[in-house]
Amino acid sequence: MASPFLDKVRITVRSGNGGNGVVAFHREKYVAAGGPDGGDGGRGGSVILQADDNMSTLMDFRYKRKYVAPNGIDGQSSRKSGKDGADLVIRVPLGTVVRDAESGEIMKDLSDRQPFVLCRGGRGGWGNMHFATPTRQVPRFSKAGLPGESHDVILELKLLADVGLVGFPNVGKSTLLSVVTRAQPRIADYPFTTLSPNLGVVYVDEGRSFVLADIPGIIEGASKGAGLGHDFLRHIDRCRLLVHVVDVSGSEGRDPAEDFDAINAELRQYSGELASRPQIVVANKADILTDPENLTKLRARAEAQGYPFFVLSAAAHQGTRELVNKISEMLSVLPPVKVFEADYVPKAPDTDLSGPMEIRRTADGHTWMVEGPQLQRLMGNINFSDYESRMFFDKALRESGLFTRLEEMGIEDGDTVSMNGFEFEYQR
Repeated sequence: MASPFLDKVRITVRSGNGGNGVVAFHREKYVAAGGPDGGDGGRGGSVILQADDNMSTLMDFRYKRKYVAPNGIDGQSSRKSGKDGADLVIRVPLGTVVRDAESGEIMKDLSDRQPFVLCRGGRGGWGNMHFATPTRQVPRFSKAGLPGESHDVILELKLLADVGLVGFPNVGKSTLLSVVTRAQPRIADYPFTTLSPNLGVVYVDEGRSFVLADIPGIIEGASKGAGLGHDFLRHIDRCRLLVHVVDVSGSEGRDPAEDFDAINAELRQYSGELASRPQIVVANKADILTDPENLTKLRARAEAQGYPFFVLSAAAHQGTRELVNKISEMLSVLPPVKVFEADYVPKAPDTDLSGPMEIRRTADGHTWMVEGPQLQRLMGNINFSDYESRMFFDKALRESGLFTRLEEMGIEDGDTVSMNGFEFEYQR
């Protein structure tokens, strides 16, 4: 039966388009020349990611992979603005890392409970009431809303745990978790009992506790995709401390020292940083130890690498309290749980304005309306309150040949150029 745990998924999200502004004029009995009163379009809904403590997997995304926020509503007459599109809130487990699907760069680490706006809704268009001037009293044009943003992203769950239990299958990790916490993992006497990570909180004493994660058994070749370990190695990326559990009993005919070396080799191949993480070595199942030489060799191997070494029996509840106290002592001086820094760099706005752009001269002769889909897309990525963004926009327009076309059509200094609600005074 397939595991119900899902920790990596690709989804497509799109925010809503802004509603269109409208052309309308005030009509009222006994009121002559009421003037323009077309309202603005509503803002498109944004797509927001919110970490949820009550979610533990990404199973909600197994069958639904596309999420679209509603569009803004068009404006109305009487200066009524259209309704904004409702924001679409997508809930994900705490500890989910959001990556850009194309580049693999990290956009956000949702290791806190602050909402993250993944796709911002398009701005609503302006109604014709905004375009009335002393010389243009009857504007018969409005602006369309700007399109929303779209992203393909990968959601990757990395558990928020202080301590990770690592080791081969069936060495007693789940038993240890159940003894020191209130977690109730499924335990049986066969390999790969644990098919998904289990979390538990260990209460040391008043005011001291930590989160312990039981990671599915790692086997040789896990860093290259063998067994179950490869899928879950990412869950110990954040762990501040690793507890390496080794079956020292020899009941399955394995050499504990060789198992210890093999797991550390897999950690090194997966991540050099992970392999250098502080580690405690636990010789488990000591109550059924058949060959004392196994314990001696493992102790020598662990202590040679500077790791604290504990001998215990999780099943018999022997030595677990001493281990918990040592873990708490080490955590008190270790850095906090790792948070992945965002390294995603948004793509530069598309400056290809070679497509058709419509240029219209209004009846007053001093206003020029410029429209085009490429221009609209470019403006949707420009922050007009920022000087450098405005200079980038000006450079893109000049390189497109737009200003040359306007001059050929007779534009004069001081004329107004209007582009999707953004107006400026033309100067050569």
